[in-house]
Amino acid sequence: MTLNAMLFFFFLTPFLSLSSQETIKPQLNKNNTFSLYFPLTSRSLSPHSSPKFYSSFVAPTRPKTGVKAAPSLNFRSKFRYSKVLIVSLPIGTPPQTQEMVLDTGSQLSWIQCHKKTALSPKKLGPPTTSFDPSLSSSFSVLPCNHPVCKPRITDFTLPTDCDKNRLCHYSYFYADGTLAEGNLVREKFTFSRSQSTLPLVLGCAKDPSNDKGIWGMNVGRLSFASQAKISKFSYCVPPQSYRAGFTPTGSFYLGENPNSSGFQYVNLLTFTQSQHMPNLDPLAYTVVLQGIRIKGKKLNIPATVFRPDASGSGQTIVDSGSEFTYLVDEAYNQVKAEVVRLVGPKLKKGYVYGGVSDMCFDGNALEIGRLIGDMVLEFDKGVEIVIPEERMLANVENGIHCVGIGRSDMLGIPSNIIGSFHQQNLWVEFDPTNKRVGFGKADCSR
Repeated sequence: MTLNAMLFFFFLTPFLSLSSQETIKPQLNKNNTFSLYFPLTSRSLSPHSSPKFYSSFVAPTRPKTGVKAAPSLNFRSKFRYSKVLIVSLPIGTPPQTQEMVLDTGSQLSWIQCHKKTALSPKKLGPPTTSFDPSLSSSFSVLPCNHPVCKPRITDFTLPTDCDKNRLCHYSYFYADGTLAEGNLVREKFTFSRSQSTLPLVLGCAKDPSNDKGIWGMNVGRLSFASQAKISKFSYCVPPQSYRAGFTPTGSFYLGENPNSSGFQYVNLLTFTQSQHMPNLDPLAYTVVLQGIRIKGKKLNIPATVFRPDASGSGQTIVDSGSEFTYLVDEAYNQVKAEVVRLVGPKLKKGYVYGGVSDMCFDGNALEIGRLIGDMVLEFDKGVEIVIPEERMLANVENGIHCVGIGRSDMLGIPSNIIGSFHQQNLWVEFDPTNKRVGFGKADCSR
């Protein structure tokens, strides 16, 4: 869940040195390439769920004495996501299936850890689907003197300290002030008897209100993709369904995707750790967005709005952990002006969804979508993401529909973020090895 989960794990030197033995043992398809498939679901969240699973935007940790947090990160958001992307993964030895929120915008993966055998049937305990470390022979905790527990750069405080048992404890605060904490541990992902990773660094949380974890997949050294040396991964987000009891299923691939022959690729912008731009997330998947069209009309948005400036503002990120797409004010205002021109009289006056989007309606969503028309996100190399008119509006609450775009400044981050709402029925492939992201049209619910 970022930017989309802004955990600043910056290191001057890597603490992990993974050998080829520590990668997932390859499953070879007919082309002699590695590929693992998992179902992907777009899950609606209960209004009573922990805010962790509504937003992967993370506020800075409480700074140590004498350490000043970056001013641009001091924010709180009242926004709540209603949907997340879920992959069920086998973790431990023997494996325990864990539901993980797929988040290409964050680094640290973490799971909910509870000893099931200690629960009294007469008491309301944590969810039984959480991970029980006592049942896994490959589980181990990280001591305080482990290199990951030590800050490397004084500008940012790593969210780690030593607990009373001399174990490595992490804690950080999400944008709404919710605390996420636990111990750093090492554990395997066990895909089959012949396919597993060696133990990877994870967070082991103890929040009794949830049973889902976070699968951090950005380019940071602590992400799953980096630790397991996954060269590429891809997913297909199924279209949202509002039928009660029906959850459409999409797809996720670790390694090669058999559908990739039709993908179009855009280059990633990469940044060195010496580029200390206060508003930039150097570990995110940053692409070059060049413009936006609505109903065939190119909006008057300078291309520079979509690129990071000297402070890092304007970065454009592809993020599975964000539900909506977010635009900086200069771009958002142009999109809103065009929507108002096309369907202004139908706008719901005085309504702002979650404090981030004021392009909302309570009329017939399909009719309003037809009036707005298709929206196209234009990238370099002529690559485009087309959002058809029937998916322009998101059903947010009580029959109210909003254009799935919010103001990123209302989240306290001056960046452009392409969220999962605008990745529906689209293959999205992340290829950090070749520093690119690929897109391909699809029917993701098939």
